[in-house]
Amino acid sequence: MPIAVRLLVFTLCLIGWVLPVAAATTEQPPNASRVLAQMKKAATFYRSQVAVRGGYVYFYSSDLKQRFGEGVASPEQIWVQPPGTPTVGMAFLDAYEATSDSFYLDAATEAATALIYGQLQSGGWTNCIDFNPQGERVAFYRNGHGKGKNNSSLDDDQTQSALRFLMRLDKTYNFENKAIHTAAMTGLDALLAAQFPNGAFPQVWTGPVDSSLPVVPASYPDYDWKTEGRVKNYWDMYTLNDGLAGSVTEVLLDANEIYKDPRYLEAAKKLGDFLILAQMPDPQPGWAQQYSYDMKPIWARKFEPPAIAGRESVDAMDALLSIFQVTRDRKYLDPCGKGIAYLESSKLPNGQLARYYELKTNHPLYMNREGKNYVLTYDDTNLPDHYGWKTDSKVAYLKDRTNRVLKLPRQYGSRRSVSVSDVNRILKSLDSEGRWITTFKDERLVGDQRFKPGDQFISSETFADNLVDLSTYLKSIN
Repeated sequence: MPIAVRLLVFTLCLIGWVLPVAAATTEQPPNASRVLAQMKKAATFYRSQVAVRGGYVYFYSSDLKQRFGEGVASPEQIWVQPPGTPTVGMAFLDAYEATSDSFYLDAATEAATALIYGQLQSGGWTNCIDFNPQGERVAFYRNGHGKGKNNSSLDDDQTQSALRFLMRLDKTYNFENKAIHTAAMTGLDALLAAQFPNGAFPQVWTGPVDSSLPVVPASYPDYDWKTEGRVKNYWDMYTLNDGLAGSVTEVLLDANEIYKDPRYLEAAKKLGDFLILAQMPDPQPGWAQQYSYDMKPIWARKFEPPAIAGRESVDAMDALLSIFQVTRDRKYLDPCGKGIAYLESSKLPNGQLARYYELKTNHPLYMNREGKNYVLTYDDTNLPDHYGWKTDSKVAYLKDRTNRVLKLPRQYGSRRSVSVSDVNRILKSLDSEGRWITTFKDERLVGDQRFKPGDQFISSETFADNLVDLSTYLKSIN
C-alpha cells in the first residue's frame, strides 16, 4: 500500500477514535425543566428557612443556628451591605425575569419590605437593620419604630445597593407599588441633598449637606500630613473610599434611565466634575481616599493615611468612563489617560497596586500594627490582615474599557454569561435540602468573618450568584 494511502487510512482511524471520545467528554446542557426545578428548590429553602422578615445576612451555619453579618447577627437582624438583603433581592428579581414565576417576585418584594422597614429618617440606610426596638443595632428608622443614630451611609455600597434594588423593583411594578416607590423616591431625594456644591459626597449624612462650601481643585498638603490635619469626623468630608464613586454613579445613571428625570443625570455629571477636580496634580495624577473641604488628602481611620489610593483611583476612572459613556462629553474621558499611565508606572513588582502611595514620593505606603496603634512603613512583610493593603491593578481593564466606551453608549441590562459547565456544577452542588454549602479554606471573607478551616457554611453571595447564573442560562436557551 502506498505511503500516502496508509497515512490517509491512519488519519481516518485516528479521527474515528478521537471524535467519540470528545463527544463522550463534552458536557450535555441541562434542560430547562431541570434548571427550573433546582432554582425553585434552592429559592424555596432560602426564602422559607433562611430569611428573617424577608431579609438576609452574609453567612449562616449549615444548621442555621448561627448567623453572621459584620460579626455575629442576632435572630432579629438583617444586613443591607452586600452581599446582604439587596443582593439576594436582586437575585430573586433576575429569577422572576427569567421565569415569570410570581414566587420570585413575591420573594423580592419581601426583601424590599424588610429594607423599607430599616430606611432611616435621613433617607438612606446603614449596614444593619434590627427589628428589635431594643436591639443593639437599632437605628432611627423612618417608620417610627427605631431610635438612636440616623447615619445614612455610602460606605461599602450600603445605601447604593438598597436603592438599585428598590428602583429596579419599582420599575417591575410599573411604579404602582406605593411603599416601594415612596422608599425609592425618598432615598434618591436624600442622596441628591447629600451632594456637595463641588459634586462630592460624604461617607455618611444625617441631612442635607452644607451648600456654601468652596469649589477648588485638589492640592498637596502644605503641612506635615503625618502629624497634622487629622479630622475627627472624616466621614463628613469628601469621600471616595470603598468604591463610592462607582457605586453612586451607577445609582444616578440607573435612576436617570428608570425615571427619566434629568436631576439624576445632572447629579452624575456633577459627581464627574468633582472627580476631575479631585485628580491630584503631577507627579501623581491619581485620586486620594478622602479629602478635606479645601481639597487636600486627609486621614480617615488611623490606618488610612492621606495618600494616593490605588483602589480608589481605579474606581474614580471607572466612574468617569461610565459618565462619559452616557454624556459623550470628553472632559470626563480626558483625566483617564494620565491616570492610567500613572497607575501603570506605579505597579508593584508582582503587578498589583499598593492601596496607598506616599504623597509626592510615590513610595508604596503601608502600616505595621503595635497593639492598638499603627505605624507608617515602607515595609510590606508584616501587614495587619484585616485590611486590603494591595489590590489588583486593573490597568488592562481600564485600557480595554476606555476603548469600548469610545465605540459604544452605555448598555443597560445584564451582559453576564454562563457556561454549560458552570451550570452543571451549580446544579450538582445543590444538596437534597436545597442548600449550596461552602467549605471554608482560610480565604478572606466579607465582614472579616473567620471560620475554622473545614467549617461549612451557607453564603448569601453564593446563593445569589448561583441563582443569577441559572437565570442567565434560562434566558439564553429560551
